[in-house]
Amino acid sequence: MRIDIITLFPEQLEAVLSSSILGRAQTSGHLQLHLHNLRDYSEDKWGRVDDYPYGGDAGMVLRIEPVAKAIESLQGERAYDEVIFCTPDAEVLTQKRANQLSLYQNLLFLCGHYKGIDQRIRDHFITLELSVGDYVLTGGELPVATVVDATVRLLPGVLGDAESALSDSFQDGLLAPPLYTRPDNFRGWKVPEVLLSGHAAKISQWQEEEALRRTQTIRPDLLEKLNPTK
Repeated sequence: MRIDIITLFPEQLEAVLSSSILGRAQTSGHLQLHLHNLRDYSEDKWGRVDDYPYGGDAGMVLRIEPVAKAIESLQGERAYDEVIFCTPDAEVLTQKRANQLSLYQNLLFLCGHYKGIDQRIRDHFITLELSVGDYVLTGGELPVATVVDATVRLLPGVLGDAESALSDSFQDGLLAPPLYTRPDNFRGWKVPEVLLSGHAAKISQWQEEEALRRTQTIRPDLLEKLNPTK
């Protein structure tokens, strides 16, 4: 997979996307990651890319010219399956969406900043808008890093255990069951006996029951989505 990211702060993304699993994905060749500084596409002699919004609102807005130039320049080199903009006023990222994105070959992300971006960019260039939650961050770098991480870890060969991602929370619409490891007794806090039994069917049943229990307690809204009221 190739991922291109247009950003005002490439150094912020480099720190996050070059470590751990994402770093190994690049080293192994599963991921090609390219960061593009938006200021490189500005025709302003000072490299400015923002301006005051029409209508007199407070804050600054990313101008249409450098953003359009950056996107069109990259699109001139290759076709992208999606041009993605992370913004609070969009559909919330889900595991299902991450699964879908992991099947693509080329993705282009635009990181917003300041108050936002000119709406005409969203109308004419962006093909998918995603939110990481109902809150506002300083810029789009952290949300984009979140989407990239959620997507890349699903690529075949990226995780050491190919089965690991299949048991993550949300893959089946439920939260994952509790996890335990050695020692089986720490300060009197014991691992459930069923997990030590070696009985695969009983362990599977326990995991299913615990996943359902945790979902009912923590995220009952997920169950409503699985079983919508008719």
